[in-house]
Amino acid sequence: MSLKIRLARGGAKKKPYYSIVIADSRSPRDGSFIEKVGIYDPRLASDDEKRIVLKTERIQEWLKKGARPTDRVARFLDKAGMLKREPRNNPNKAQPGKKMTERAAAAGGSAEA
Repeated sequence: MSLKIRLARGGAKKKPYYSIVIADSRSPRDGSFIEKVGIYDPRLASDDEKRIVLKTERIQEWLKKGARPTDRVARFLDKAGMLKREPRNNPNKAQPGKKMTERAAAAGGSAEA
């Protein structure tokens, strides 16, 4: 059984509220989980201490047992100093796709003629 530390959404429509949970990776996002280890309220200001609340000792225990955090939770843990997360880099993200480059080449070719 592979374990994930991930977000489970709660709250009302257009008022998100997330629980940070330990869950089996095969279970649905808002489905069953093993333990609730924190909360995340994205509607609060980014400098508010209640925006992200973590049970650090429980998270450390689950990390030792082999639970892998999702990317968003890894950001939270990195900010709290519990986990070192390498920043990702995708230099091709801003490049246009295959069809757009074909259109640009066709438009450039007709403009030259």
